[in-house]
Amino acid sequence: MIFTETPVAGAYVIDVKRIGDDRGFFGRLWCEKEMADMGLVSVIRQSNIGVSPQAGTLRGLHYQTPPHQEVKIIRCPRGAIYDVVVDLRPESRTFRQWFAVELTAGNSRMLYVPEGCATGYQTLVDDTEIYYHTSEFYHPECATGVRYNDPAFGIEWPLPVTAISDNDTGWQDFRAPEAHQGERT
Repeated sequence: MIFTETPVAGAYVIDVKRIGDDRGFFGRLWCEKEMADMGLVSVIRQSNIGVSPQAGTLRGLHYQTPPHQEVKIIRCPRGAIYDVVVDLRPESRTFRQWFAVELTAGNSRMLYVPEGCATGYQTLVDDTEIYYHTSEFYHPECATGVRYNDPAFGIEWPLPVTAISDNDTGWQDFRAPEAHQGERT
C-alpha cells in the first residue's frame, strides 16, 4: 500500500502497490499492520456499498459526531467518483479546507478520511458503485452533515448535480461543528 498525505491533515490517498506480470496485477487493499504503522486507525466495524445509476449524483457531505466519530476508507470498484473530504476540526491546522480525488475502477485508489472530517462524492459516470469501510458502527443520533454547496467551503464539483437527497440539500450554513450537530432547515 502506498500512502500519500493530502492537503487536509490526516487524510490520505492510498494507492495499491501493484505487483504485475502478463496476467495482470495483484495488490493489497487492506492491511491492519500497514495502517497501524502509518499511525492510522486500523479498526473496521462496518463495510458498506452505494450504487448510483446516473452520472452527476451527489451524496454527502456526511460525518458522525462524538462519541461515535468514524474514519472512512472509500474505494470505487465500478465507475468513477470525485470524492471530497472537508476538515471540520476547529483545532486542526487545515480547518475548513477541502481536498478532492478521483477514485475509479481503473486506478484502484482509496481515500482515508479521518475522524472529524466530512466526506461526500459525485459520480462521474453512469452505473457507479462505491465500497467503504468505517471504524465505527452507524449511529443515526450522531449522523450529520454539511451542505455540498456551502459557501464556507467553496467546493468545486466537476458536473452539474443530477440527483441529490433532500437531506443533503437541507443542511444549514456551516457553523462550528458543535453548534450545528443534527440541525436541518
